[in-house]
Amino acid sequence: MPTIRSCAAAIAAVASLSFAASGSAMAQKKYDTGATDTEIKIGNIMPYSGPASAYGAIGKTETAYFNMINDQGGVNGRKINFISYDDGYSPPKAVEQVRKLVESDEVLLVFNSLGTPSNTAFQKYLNGKKIPQLFVATGASKWNDAKNFPWTMGWQPSYQVEAKIYAKYLLKEKPDAKIAVLYQNDDFGKDYQRGFREGLGDKASMIIAEESYEISEPTIDSHIVKLKSLNPDVVLSFTTPKFAAQTIKKIGELGWKPLQIVTNVSVSVGAVMQPAGFANAQGVLSADYRKDGADSQWKNDEGMKKWSAFLDKYMPGADRSDNSLIYGYGAAQTMVKVLQMCGDDLTRANVMKQAASLKDFTPDTLLPGVKINTSATDFAPIEQLRMMRFKGETWDLFGDIIAVDTATN
Repeated sequence: MPTIRSCAAAIAAVASLSFAASGSAMAQKKYDTGATDTEIKIGNIMPYSGPASAYGAIGKTETAYFNMINDQGGVNGRKINFISYDDGYSPPKAVEQVRKLVESDEVLLVFNSLGTPSNTAFQKYLNGKKIPQLFVATGASKWNDAKNFPWTMGWQPSYQVEAKIYAKYLLKEKPDAKIAVLYQNDDFGKDYQRGFREGLGDKASMIIAEESYEISEPTIDSHIVKLKSLNPDVVLSFTTPKFAAQTIKKIGELGWKPLQIVTNVSVSVGAVMQPAGFANAQGVLSADYRKDGADSQWKNDEGMKKWSAFLDKYMPGADRSDNSLIYGYGAAQTMVKVLQMCGDDLTRANVMKQAASLKDFTPDTLLPGVKINTSATDFAPIEQLRMMRFKGETWDLFGDIIAVDTATN
């Protein structure tokens, strides 16, 4: 006949087995297509050829970054298989390549694909299949639409956020300004225009002229002459690089001295400021969220030391003045952070849940004070920039970080 002690021992053993089984179930790994015990497949579309091929450096940087992570053991023991295809900046080609990534390569997610036209072309396809379209490499505001496109999220500051920051700056520094806005007549220019008006709010009457141009125009000199005749003291150039250079040069040739602000996409010294003429570009304002790889002020910055060591080993000979290398590194670092947060639950739903749960994350290449924050209703990871002024042959940062909340946009 069993003793009371032996019965108690048997009950304890059963309880222990039950708890172990429960714990095992709790720790069970969860995967969707594209993830296993050893691998995470990530897809990407990049214009390695065509009119936007310069941006191919972003994809090359991301490939190198993931190679570094794999050399360090991967993410939670899993190696990243980064599959990046060329779309030539062609929306039809982008759709074809994304279908290949999803249906043939069977990736877990699509990451940091570049260009508003391309991403727009396959956004509904990916959302329909509930596949993450993460950290889109374009500043269009449409990527921050968690309600209608819950599987799409941007990364960089949106054009509207940037324009609102310029409005915030002008309201503080030149509240009585007479403002002229020159904008590209497409989604790019209209996003900036809309954001700037919203940023001014009930002070939108400060805008005395809004002039649009077509991207097919060979020159916009006539538009500049027209704006000068209205005598504004601030000119906002919501333009792409070619036209930003034309604007700065023509204003200088006219001997006109308004305060000029250009978009973040048009801050290249080599592609914009030099063609415009350094003498004409003095005092032009813009804003940025990234450190400059060619700027000696970051020589002893810990984050940039890591970036520099990464380039030395994985991209020797790369042009450190190309801010695409800064961009690609920061985006890839953010992607790895999300995968780390996923742990052993590598389902697509959990990838999006973790991407929407970033709190004060600071990639090595972002300016001090710029942090990544997301939530279930805010799919705009970076909403801070710092103003900068062109002086000599370089940009000088000044003032504090300026933030704009777009959670309710």
